[in-house]
Amino acid sequence: MTVSSEAPPTGPLAGLRVVEMGQLLAGPFCGQMLGDLGADVVKIEDPKKGDPLRQWGRQLPEGQSLWWSIVGRNKRSVTLNLREPEAQDLARKIIGTADIVIENFRPGTMERWGLGYDVLQEQNPGLIMVRVSGFGQDGPYSQRAGYGAIGEAMGGLRYVVGDPSTPPSRVGISIGDTLAALFATIGALAAVREREVSGRGQIVDSAIYEAVLGVMESLVPEWQISGYQRERTGAILPNVAPSNVYPTRDGKWILIAANQDTVFGRLATAIGRPDLATAPAYATHGARGERQAELDALIGDYTSTQDADALEARLGEHGVPSGKIFRPMDMLTDPQYLARESITEVKHPVLGSVSMQNVFPKLSRTTGSVRWPGPPLGSHTDTVLAEVGVDDAALAGLRARGLA
Repeated sequence: MTVSSEAPPTGPLAGLRVVEMGQLLAGPFCGQMLGDLGADVVKIEDPKKGDPLRQWGRQLPEGQSLWWSIVGRNKRSVTLNLREPEAQDLARKIIGTADIVIENFRPGTMERWGLGYDVLQEQNPGLIMVRVSGFGQDGPYSQRAGYGAIGEAMGGLRYVVGDPSTPPSRVGISIGDTLAALFATIGALAAVREREVSGRGQIVDSAIYEAVLGVMESLVPEWQISGYQRERTGAILPNVAPSNVYPTRDGKWILIAANQDTVFGRLATAIGRPDLATAPAYATHGARGERQAELDALIGDYTSTQDADALEARLGEHGVPSGKIFRPMDMLTDPQYLARESITEVKHPVLGSVSMQNVFPKLSRTTGSVRWPGPPLGSHTDTVLAEVGVDDAALAGLRARGLA
C-alpha cells in the first residue's frame, strides 16, 4: 500500500489537536504515535536547524534523514524561535487551541520561556501537558541532563543486556526514549479520558528511568525478597532449555523455544532424535536446565546441517515454536508482514517511495494511517499561524526578524 500526500486525519484520535515541542526522540515519538492514530500534530521547531533528529540516522546524498521521515510523519512543521518573547506569544496562541502539548526539554525550560503549565492552563483549562525527561520533573536528579542511555542504565536494563563475558550492552535501538514515549502516550490518553469526567487538564510526567523500570518484570522484588540478582545471560534463559538461537547451514540463525516437556518431545522427533525425549538426561525441565550447554550444542549440530527456511518449515510441521532472526530484507518479503501490511510504502517528495513500519496497534473500525512522511522544516508555518490570526504581512515581519 502506497500512501498519498497530505490526506485528512483518520483514526480514533481525529479531531484531537497536539502541539509537540520536543526534539530528538522521546517527545517526538509520543507525537508520532498520537499522529498515527489521527491527531493533528503541530510540531514547533527552531527556524535555523529544526529538530536535531533531521540530521540523525542514516543520511542520504539528497540530505534526507530516513529516521526523520518516520518520527516526523503525520506532523505539521512550524518554525518559531522560542527564545524570543514575540515567538513565545505565538506559541501560547497555538497551544491555546490544543488538547495536548508535548515537551521533553530539561525541567524548567518551558517555565523560562513563559510556557509553564500554570501559564498555559490559565488560557486553556483543559490542556494536558505531557512532560518527558530523564529523571522526572522533581527529585534531586531532575535538573540533570537525562538521555535515554542514562535512563536505561539507571532503570536496570543495561546491566542485564549482553553476554556475561562483556560489559553491559546496548539493546541496539534507543529503547529508553521509546519506552518513555510509550508511557507518555498512555498517560496522555488516560488524561484525555479523565478530562471527559472532570473537564480539567493535568500534567503527565514520564521519566525515562521509570519507564525502563516499569518493564523490568520482577527484578526488584527478586533482590529485595530473596537476594537474587539477575545477570547478563546472552541469548539464553538460565536453566530453561532448549531456548536459544542456533546456526543454520546457509549462514542464518533460528530461534527455537522448546523448553516444555511436550514441546521438547516434538523437537526431538523433528530433529530425528525421538530418544532424547525419554532419556533421563533430558526428559524433564530440570534435567534439561542442568545440561543446557550440552543440549544446545546437540541441537546446534543438527541445525547447522539445515537451511533456515526448510528448518523453520520442518519445525512448524511438528508444532515447535521457532523463527528466523529477521533483518529488513526478510521483513520486506515475509508473507505475514505482507498479509498484515506491517510495512507500508509512503510517498516522499524527494526520495520517492519509502518503506516504513505501519501504524500499530490495528483497530478494527478506526485504525490509524501514515498520511505523509516527516515534512520539510517550516512547511506548515504559514497555515498554522494563519489559524491563530497571523496575516501575511505579520508573517513576513516575523521571518525578517528571524522569529519564524
